[in-house]
Amino acid sequence: MNYDLYWVWLSLGLGAGASCLDLVTYFEWNPYEIYGSTFNEIFSLNVLNKKRVEKLKSFPIEKAEEILRVSKENGWKIITPSSEYYPPNLLHLQDLPLVLYVQGDETVLTNEMSVSVVGARKASDYGRAVARALSSAMASLGFTIVSGGALGIDSAAHQGALDENGKTICVLGCGLGTKYLMENQPLRDKIAKNGAVITEFPPMTPASRTTFPLRNRIISGLTLGTVVVEAGEKSGSLITARLAAEQGRDVFAVPGDLVSSSFLGTNNLIRNGATPVFSLNDVLEEYCYRFFDKLNNETRLPDDEIMRRAQEYLLANEVKEEVKKEEPKKEKVKEEKVTVKKAPPSYLTPNALKVYELIQDEPIHVDEITNICKLSTDATLSALTELEIYGLITQISGRRYKIN
Repeated sequence: MNYDLYWVWLSLGLGAGASCLDLVTYFEWNPYEIYGSTFNEIFSLNVLNKKRVEKLKSFPIEKAEEILRVSKENGWKIITPSSEYYPPNLLHLQDLPLVLYVQGDETVLTNEMSVSVVGARKASDYGRAVARALSSAMASLGFTIVSGGALGIDSAAHQGALDENGKTICVLGCGLGTKYLMENQPLRDKIAKNGAVITEFPPMTPASRTTFPLRNRIISGLTLGTVVVEAGEKSGSLITARLAAEQGRDVFAVPGDLVSSSFLGTNNLIRNGATPVFSLNDVLEEYCYRFFDKLNNETRLPDDEIMRRAQEYLLANEVKEEVKKEEPKKEKVKEEKVTVKKAPPSYLTPNALKVYELIQDEPIHVDEITNICKLSTDATLSALTELEIYGLITQISGRRYKIN
């Protein structure tokens, strides 16, 4: 039996980040058994509250079937705990992701020698250079570099691994197929060719304030340890560091300027017990004996390797900045942004087609959609979900929707 359908159903019914290890363990990692169980059988386990069990048991399997179809059409792979490629480092998390949607090489998920490198989006040249240098050096030794695909430190970490033709994993805080941070799309395409872009969120799920903290537990959970390169006092990367510590992973931090607010977070991590990273070996010494057979000791790098590589990146960046200054400035021409409504796919359900014909660029509330289309609330929500899956509409604040 192919359990993918039931894992997707279970993940959608419980929602991202749900505490589910006890539930799946009781049913011996068989989602079909959970699907076929009664309300009382699940509720009596005392692992889910009544509201969650009611939501799970009422969740339609058809939505999971739709997700499978969309994923297959786009070439996105679905990795579940039943798959041989499910990351072993995630299996023991209480809130493990029940489904990972993958664009790229799923085999990279099984490399236990993985380290996450995270930090500020608005990073300094120094921070980006150190992140890239550390990541390239680690990748050259066989480590997979994991990060979140954002601007700043994340991008530098991914690029460092790619510099060495190494493996890297980008963990998204949105669904595949979402138009998120399009300026980084070329980098994500490179990552997919030499690693994997992954997410626990179903296709077309938009990014939000809640999705990024949820994804951070996967960044830390995938890896042996997390290196925070540059982070202010309220940086989101500190959430990843905290989660890493709670998951029993190592936490490293790169020391920064004592008078700069951009490094308050990393310096506080060191004060509170994180391992300071002054050289590559500060990270390597945690793992060189554990992975003695996998690490090629002949390629062991000198203590000043990160510094040397960082200086090279900084110098290269200075040259680029000089070239930019010498280039003549081009006049910016303002362009009016016009949203062109896509033709509806022929396979839309009648209700979804009716709703899509109503929704325009101007946001419209779900209640107004229900009244105008003369549909039940459930039918309206089902139609909206279908349209979101196909990437035709977007939900914005206040339960309002607009076309993409």
